[in-house]
Amino acid sequence: MPYQGGYPTLPTRSVRARYDFAKDGGAVGDIDLTKTAVIPKNAVIIGGFAEVDVVPTSGGAATLALKVEGAGDIIAAAAISGAPWSSIGRKSVIPVFTGATSVKTTAARKVQATVATAALTAGVIDVVLFYVEMPD
Repeated sequence: MPYQGGYPTLPTRSVRARYDFAKDGGAVGDIDLTKTAVIPKNAVIIGGFAEVDVVPTSGGAATLALKVEGAGDIIAAAAISGAPWSSIGRKSVIPVFTGATSVKTTAARKVQATVATAALTAGVIDVVLFYVEMPD
């Protein structure tokens, strides 16, 4: 790594995760969105976005959240009938390039969708997260 000011620079990395009802189903519970890729231990997630390509649907009043380290730390649980899930397009995530909103992993983690209260019956959502690996 190149050095600046005596410390090595820390490159920003990214991970892409995808929820696709046709492949992942929509059962209540956690669904791994990064099948093989993981965000490493001690990574600090600094930002990103979710893009709803196909609006999620449900036969009931389903809620959906995105997480890495803990419940709703990427997008808090919300009813799919309302924002941010009820329309296509890019959606904000909780980490917004500030220290206060960043998320640090305590172990290697996958991006997960958490479906609650009712199963999903459709939906396609891409998630892109940017992170920095912190040295031990």
